[in-house]
Amino acid sequence: MRMFKGNEILLATRNSDKALELKALLHEYEIEGIALNDLDPQNSIPDVEEIGSTLQENAFIKARKIFSVTGRPTIADDTGLEVDILGGAPGVFSARYAGKGCSYEDNVKKLLSELSDTPAKHRTARFRTVACYVDGDQELWTEGVVEGVITEKPIGDYGFGYDPVFYIPECEKTYAQLSHEEKNKWSHRGKAMRKLVALLYQDFVPTEHSF
Repeated sequence: MRMFKGNEILLATRNSDKALELKALLHEYEIEGIALNDLDPQNSIPDVEEIGSTLQENAFIKARKIFSVTGRPTIADDTGLEVDILGGAPGVFSARYAGKGCSYEDNVKKLLSELSDTPAKHRTARFRTVACYVDGDQELWTEGVVEGVITEKPIGDYGFGYDPVFYIPECEKTYAQLSHEEKNKWSHRGKAMRKLVALLYQDFVPTEHSF
């Protein structure tokens, strides 16, 4: 017996890059991920304001809101880049680190500027993703973390966001040097989603990851 018995899950994001990754990860389990832009190309569903103080709060805010509007089983995630020497910043503000409406490049430039005089040994960081599932009967969450180092300049042509400056010592590449398939294997989002799907496909046992 499994907890999730459908073959479609709505993805509470309009970020096409994130949606592509999530769809690929769910496809591994023969689940079709439906992005908001697929379901609602006219943007009739309003954007959900991320007002939480943690990744978990933001992910649940998005998942609960989109489920309440659509009635469909929904997954939302929130991701933060935590740089140790910056006290964990940009963290929950990673997507808008350089200000409201900023681009990926704006965020990267600000981060590199903040670390301009920081030696390599003090540029340690991690990507953290919290993935949440809401279907009206249950709410679940999982977390994926990958440790890395912030490079002194962007390296690589793939990925998005901070990928060109996040170097993973274990695989000796930045995220932006990895193909989609490789990134999904290594990534924080991949780890969180695989844990979440594992919960959905087993009998429910209350844990610290369920509410």
